[in-house]
Amino acid sequence: MSVNLNALKQYQNVNLRAAVESASPHQLILMLFNGALEALVKAKSSIERKDIETRTQQLNKANDIVLALQDYLDHEQGGEIAENLNALYDYIARGIATANRENNPEKIQELMNLILEVKQGWEQMPMEHRQ
Repeated sequence: MSVNLNALKQYQNVNLRAAVESASPHQLILMLFNGALEALVKAKSSIERKDIETRTQQLNKANDIVLALQDYLDHEQGGEIAENLNALYDYIARGIATANRENNPEKIQELMNLILEVKQGWEQMPMEHRQ
């Protein structure tokens, strides 16, 4: 049975790698939003199960993704929007640290709501601005 699980994980890694390699910059950002949200959901459920190790791993993963989103910001072309997103991502990263330290599922939910709001705006971006 473990051989099948290993094969499935390898397939998923190859599938993800192919999706990333063929994605547009706009799609890559959406993938990051989705990855952060998935990690936060897993962290929140880990708190409910009292699984500290998984909570910490998933919050660290979410934090890494938020930092990557911050790195993708184009401050020259993005102007005020990039500055505002930078401040928001900084708030989210600090919130992740707080949620981890306090074992706080409500804080995680707040952060998920913020990411969802930004993600929805990103998804509604007009096609001519997606490059």
